[in-house]
Amino acid sequence: MTTVSDDLDRAAAVFGQVRPRLFGIAYRMLGSAAEAEDIVQDVWLRWQTADRSVVLNPAAYLSTATTRLAINATQSARVRRESYIGPWLPEPVDTSADPYLGAERGEALAFAVLLLMERLSPNERAAYVLREAFDYPYSQIADILQLSEPAVRQLVSRARKHVDGERRAEVDAAEQQRLLTAFVQAAKSGDLDELEGLFAADVASVSDGNGKARASKFPVVGSERVAKFFRSFHTRFWAGVEIVWTQMNGEPAAVLTVDGSVRTILTVSSSPEGIYQINVQMNPDKLTQAHS
Repeated sequence: MTTVSDDLDRAAAVFGQVRPRLFGIAYRMLGSAAEAEDIVQDVWLRWQTADRSVVLNPAAYLSTATTRLAINATQSARVRRESYIGPWLPEPVDTSADPYLGAERGEALAFAVLLLMERLSPNERAAYVLREAFDYPYSQIADILQLSEPAVRQLVSRARKHVDGERRAEVDAAEQQRLLTAFVQAAKSGDLDELEGLFAADVASVSDGNGKARASKFPVVGSERVAKFFRSFHTRFWAGVEIVWTQMNGEPAAVLTVDGSVRTILTVSSSPEGIYQINVQMNPDKLTQAHS
């Protein structure tokens, strides 16, 4: 005889198997681990109360619920970001131990791509994530988005053109690590020539503090200006800082701690011309889950 407890145990087992994928979908859609966790938890609650006896494909059911909730959350997040103080950057996720995101393909995870996807419509973003990151067939994406298959193909095509059209050629992981390490060393010493030598001509430094940290409220652009910017505060900024090298969003990252507390996460986006964006994550709300 099947008990309610047995039924819930089976439901939990099924959910546990697809949970990494659900988190991966929601995180790529929102650029926020905290919001992605909220969505996954909401889907779990819905799964508990659903009539699971009529669900032929639990993984598809759960992916559909996650994607639709993420689309709604993306729309409301855009409204909230209108009052965000200074630039917004995605919340870093520690992928060094592959807790969630490494369980699936790494596409649409890098900071540069997440930022480009911010300019897509919610449906374009969902279609792009499902196709590029998880290789869903167009027919299944059409079911999830409740659109025709030709409409979905058009969404994916538009999204690809936008992302690929603005995406720069990236260097390999070893060169990315070398450039980040060299940047941190030059920033610590305040060496202008060293800094400028690492940068592409149009490099931008983007800091996310949302008014809760002493972060620049505007991007700093241009190799000379960015070099002078980092030199201007190098003595006080690096005092007492310890550096932990790790991997965030599948890319090398420097976690800066003071007295054991994470203060900043630094990542860079690099092309053959050099570092073209420095991401300075200082918003304390986005540092708690990123590295523990």
